[in-house]
Amino acid sequence: MTATSHEATPYPFATAERLSVHPKLTELRREQPVLRVTMPYGGDAWLATRYDDVKTVLADPRFSTNTVGKDVPRPVPLVQTHPSILTMDPPEHSRLRKLVAKAFTARRIERLRPRTQQIVDDLLDTMIAAGSPGNLAESLNWPLPITIICELLGVPFADRERFRRWTDLLLALAGDEEEIRQSRVNLNEYLAGLIAVRRSEPSDDLLGELVTARDSDGRLSEEELVTFGVTLLVAGHETTANQTGNFIYLLLSTPGLWDQLVADPALVPSAVEELLRIVPLGASAGFPRIATEDLELGGQHIAAGDAVVVDMNSANWDESAFERPTEIDLARSENQHVAFGHGIHHCLGAQLARMEMQIAIATLVRRLPTLHLALPAEQVEWRTDRLIRGVRSLPVAW
Repeated sequence: MTATSHEATPYPFATAERLSVHPKLTELRREQPVLRVTMPYGGDAWLATRYDDVKTVLADPRFSTNTVGKDVPRPVPLVQTHPSILTMDPPEHSRLRKLVAKAFTARRIERLRPRTQQIVDDLLDTMIAAGSPGNLAESLNWPLPITIICELLGVPFADRERFRRWTDLLLALAGDEEEIRQSRVNLNEYLAGLIAVRRSEPSDDLLGELVTARDSDGRLSEEELVTFGVTLLVAGHETTANQTGNFIYLLLSTPGLWDQLVADPALVPSAVEELLRIVPLGASAGFPRIATEDLELGGQHIAAGDAVVVDMNSANWDESAFERPTEIDLARSENQHVAFGHGIHHCLGAQLARMEMQIAIATLVRRLPTLHLALPAEQVEWRTDRLIRGVRSLPVAW
């Protein structure tokens, strides 16, 4: 599946620390933008670090995401055994994406703003009533996206601790393989149980619509139905919860940033885009694409069957794509980042995540202008050995 090389560089270069981007990536963008690396599992791949090359890999149909059941180079222990929208090429990908695209249109997301604002206000009412200091991670960052995706899908909010635990295991960069595998089984069985309920008690939530698409129209298989539900549930809360915490940590730990938003709340939308660009989410390069034919990328010959991984954190810091890329400019106007990906696999929930983060930060700025970390920034605890970076807790005072 992948070509071998005796000159590949081990990847990752170092363990991801907090919100740091490894300095070697800057060197690679300038000198070796497409480099042969040995991934933690599955062998060698090409690593693309430059903005233009990353966009090419993400959008060019000659790079396939169909790696199910194949021992490809990857950052995680387990081989992907369940086909999902993330590992499908057209036309299968197009068919599944079309089923839920209408749930995530800009117009439909805008209609969710009042409900999202209500959830944020209720969560902050509870935190404020409990008194300063508080843990913003558990008081706001996690319950907000979990509540939203539960209501959209039709998943009981009361089950959140169960699926959070399974999701934690599923996104591990290392660990007991059987435990990780079982977490996937648990998530599948959980969604299968909810689907069975929809069949006996039809509903108009997103999961109910998918069941109808399966049973009445035959537009997806039973396995696709379950896997799609798992993917939407996990992706619908995990990334937004972590990035909201990461954003607020950076705003409160970098002198002047929080005060800038308090002085000019109208900056929040552009600030969210800048934070999406500059704050690294992934702790490693992403999952591989497989070249379906010989081609050239960044001056390197990529052979058919070679794996290519992209570092979107590096792309978002590329000097050739962004002016002053290492500087946090909350008013940056030109900001075509790739935080949500690019091409046909651009994140379905991008508009939803944007809206949730905008409302969370804007409400904090308005209601708690004196918000600050309740302990030194270097003492904030981080979740480690996971695909996605995030704080374990975020103690704040006001």
